[in-house]
Amino acid sequence: MAKSRGKRAKGISAPAQTHGPSTLGIHGHEPPREVGDPVAPVIVQSATFLNPPSGGGGLLYTRYGNNPNQEAVSAKLAALEGTEAAIVLASGMAAISLTLLALTKAGDHIVASRFVYGWTQRLLEEEMPLRGMEVTFVDPWEKRVWREALRPRTRVLYVEVPTNPTLRVFDPSPLSKLAREHGIAVVVDATFASPINMRPAAHGADVVIHSATKYLGGHSDLIAGVVCASRGVIDEIQSKLKLYGPAIDPHAAWLLDRGLRTLAVRIARHNENALALARWFATRDGVQRVIYPGLPEHPDHAEAARLMSGFGGMLSIVLAGGDAAADRFCEALTLAVNAPSLGGVETLVSQPRHTSHSSLTAAERAAIDIPPGFVRISVGTEDVEDLMADFDMALNAATAA
Repeated sequence: MAKSRGKRAKGISAPAQTHGPSTLGIHGHEPPREVGDPVAPVIVQSATFLNPPSGGGGLLYTRYGNNPNQEAVSAKLAALEGTEAAIVLASGMAAISLTLLALTKAGDHIVASRFVYGWTQRLLEEEMPLRGMEVTFVDPWEKRVWREALRPRTRVLYVEVPTNPTLRVFDPSPLSKLAREHGIAVVVDATFASPINMRPAAHGADVVIHSATKYLGGHSDLIAGVVCASRGVIDEIQSKLKLYGPAIDPHAAWLLDRGLRTLAVRIARHNENALALARWFATRDGVQRVIYPGLPEHPDHAEAARLMSGFGGMLSIVLAGGDAAADRFCEALTLAVNAPSLGGVETLVSQPRHTSHSSLTAAERAAIDIPPGFVRISVGTEDVEDLMADFDMALNAATAA
């Protein structure tokens, strides 16, 4: 933080909780500013800080996650999600891993949706059992399946909303009611939604996770993760952070704060472009299926319209020619970029069989509704007519054979 100088500027104060997401994304809960303070936050690029010789006052150390940049962006994220506290970490997977380690111990049980990010599935299937935890995967849309999966030592119910890459939308409210009956934490990965389109804590989620690499950062230039929850849960995660060490660099925290300042306007454009493209793809030859919650034919369209402020910037298509057509489609693109990740201002295209779900067999992917010919599109903020022209050329190439 900049050193105080001169008199405090009149009328400048921290926004109230009633402020909207655009205001919170810009101002968060910043302290009163002084005349001469910088408008943009400063980068505190220091590993350690002066402490009282006699101790006390709290140890400031960037590896502990309490550097001024780390703390400021964490407070802003908690305000955006409507939770008591938040913590930023070095990646989305760090956020998921430390959350599960903080909430469980050897002998405990986790119930998870089987519609999750590929690396999350590997963490749950392979790593957590090595640490003595048992995991049960369920189809979240089957009736009573969550209740039937509960055990005396179930500690976590884990879901993604919307799911990656199939874009299913699940209402966490009934799940949260069930969890409260049994003293279980509901953890929601809301990366695809962002706090602009959905705030899971308002629907009963105890913990909200984001890969901040995506929409929160928004410019494909940082790697970070976020956990938003009660102060008690965040303190537990911070203790794990001190042990495992995935602290975010101060400059990356500053970049994340910069991304949050434009989050609301970016998400509005992502929502607009993705809906226009989804409707356009639905009219094109060679496209067997368009997957987007904003389309009436999507199985969760009504749920998404009720739960979300916008339908998001992610859409998926299934090409009639299968994987070979998907390869030709991706190779022909000149504006959209073939790359993993999502949520940036540029349009990114990927095939989950090569990226997020490459560790699964074709049969395993088909079981979670990722058939041959599946292409995931992170719709950017370009002029949508230019994207349509690029995708039209790619579809022609995909169907040429």
